[in-house]
Amino acid sequence: MNTELMEALTILEKEKNISKDVMMDAIENSLISACKNHFGTAENIKVIMDRETCDYAVYAEKHVVEEVTNPALEISLEEAEKLDSALQVGDVAQIPVQSKEFGRIATQNAKNLILQKIREEERKVVFDQYFEKEKDIVTGIVQRYVGKNISINLGRADAMLTENEQVKGEVFKPTDRIKLYVVEVKNTPRGPKILVSRTHPELVKRLFEAEVAEVRDGTVEIKSIAREAGSRTKMAVWSNDPNVDPVGACVGMNGARVNAVVQELRGEKIDIINWDENPALLIENALSPAKVISVMADPEEKVANVIVPDYQLSLAIGKEGQNARLAARLTGYKIDIKSETQAIEAGDLPENYMEQMGLMEEEGYTGDYDEEYEDGAYDGYDSDGYGESDGYEEDYDDYSGEEPEEIGFVETDKE
Repeated sequence: MNTELMEALTILEKEKNISKDVMMDAIENSLISACKNHFGTAENIKVIMDRETCDYAVYAEKHVVEEVTNPALEISLEEAEKLDSALQVGDVAQIPVQSKEFGRIATQNAKNLILQKIREEERKVVFDQYFEKEKDIVTGIVQRYVGKNISINLGRADAMLTENEQVKGEVFKPTDRIKLYVVEVKNTPRGPKILVSRTHPELVKRLFEAEVAEVRDGTVEIKSIAREAGSRTKMAVWSNDPNVDPVGACVGMNGARVNAVVQELRGEKIDIINWDENPALLIENALSPAKVISVMADPEEKVANVIVPDYQLSLAIGKEGQNARLAARLTGYKIDIKSETQAIEAGDLPENYMEQMGLMEEEGYTGDYDEEYEDGAYDGYDSDGYGESDGYEEDYDDYSGEEPEEIGFVETDKE
């Protein structure tokens, strides 16, 4: 048994995950290459290698002739009889080749061939390892800034977090551990090229899968995500079990689960809403925390007209239009938001709306509201009253003005 070779192959298999069979094939090819360099040809060279013991032998097959014209392929009868007295003219003699007799150049070429195969297999193993993690999250360690890009160590490979995939305002220090979404893994001659992102909406989804057992096992589905990285994310969830509240499952006890995600995203606000097959109800939920009077959605044209109370208009639109913009991305509808006054002037309110308003006024509703909500300076809560990244302990109805009853007109053109 070739103990040294066996030990070397075992170490390679353990440390670099390179198969012994692959390396034995590489050794066989390197011996054939060395013979070609040494003898000028390798057509008649046979390498026999025992895969169990790693013992190997190299033979040159030569035809027995009376007069030798090509020493590399032929052997005289006299020389052949010294090896085996039974050999005759026309037979093929197997002549042992001593690899120790190879010249320096042939030996160096064989060595380079083996090293090249090791490097190729290393790259292949690393590529396969990270290709399995494509469209998933990985944890990396920040190494250094390369211009505006960041070099991230993922373990057996490095990735580059480009400027376009970074969240504005995020600053990392060397040795910081961060989670990244693997967008794509490419195989290149220099090894795998791994494209990672901190801005991709799927990063939020994968983080919730890691934190929320119900999402991980499929009980709760994340139907849609709309994200403006570093600022706010809206996420629509649905439960396949009527006994499981999807929003509550994602928020967790005292907001523990969602806070873990928010912490990883460096304070990004997250709105979690209930998904609904009815587009009008979905749009109403998506515009939360704003109250909605009426939603008229056209599923074919993918457009929706939304009417909100006057004092909720700025809240529905959000700061710089963010709330409405995210709601549109989340639902896939083009949303046109009008205030109650604008809708009355345009005649867009439901027929029985004024009758409902008359009943409310008889009950004492005056339409007063707190001025602090007029400028849209709102911290954001979802439709079920869960807060966002600032602790989830405040109720968004906790302000000085009296909260009106929800009128509840939700209509669609098709249903």
